[in-house]
Amino acid sequence: MVDEPLNPHSQSEDDQQLEHNEAADQTTEPAAQPTEETSQPEPGISAVEDGEPELSQADQALLKVAELEEQLARRNADLYNLRQEYNGYVKRSKADGIMQYEAGVNKVLDILLPVLDDAALARLHGDLEGPTGAIITKLESTLETNFKLERFGAEGDLFDPNLHEALMATTSSDVEEEQISQLIQPGYKVGERILRPARVGVVKPE
Repeated sequence: MVDEPLNPHSQSEDDQQLEHNEAADQTTEPAAQPTEETSQPEPGISAVEDGEPELSQADQALLKVAELEEQLARRNADLYNLRQEYNGYVKRSKADGIMQYEAGVNKVLDILLPVLDDAALARLHGDLEGPTGAIITKLESTLETNFKLERFGAEGDLFDPNLHEALMATTSSDVEEEQISQLIQPGYKVGERILRPARVGVVKPE
């Protein structure tokens, strides 16, 4: 039996295929396996971004209570100031009301003074009799009772520059102090306030 010679061309093709596969295996590198890195927080670093420790619910509640107490104190201060302003307004209003009332009364009395002067002169001359005299007397009594109107000034009174206005003056050896020798026009006052000084003649010591 005779062995058949191998085909040189067939062997060559097999060798080339084998070499090609080996070259491919050498050039192929295994894919890199991804590495998993677990990020761990660095020691000493707080989870709060601003660097302050996180407050507990109890601390947060205490802060809220303190904030509400401060707001309440401010509201109480505002209310106190408002009450003070109101009380001041009430006091000023009462004072202004009293002043306006007194000013109105004094204005009416000033208007009535000439009428009272005429009535005093008529009474001095005996001309104020009958019903007219009774009306004038009642008017004078009403003004004195309700408005404290008081007539002053009489002959023989000591002269007081705060109450009297001297229109004439004489001297006499019979007096030791200045005194009223003649009442020209009576004065009027309400309480301590002088509506009109008495106009008088004065006699002075020599």
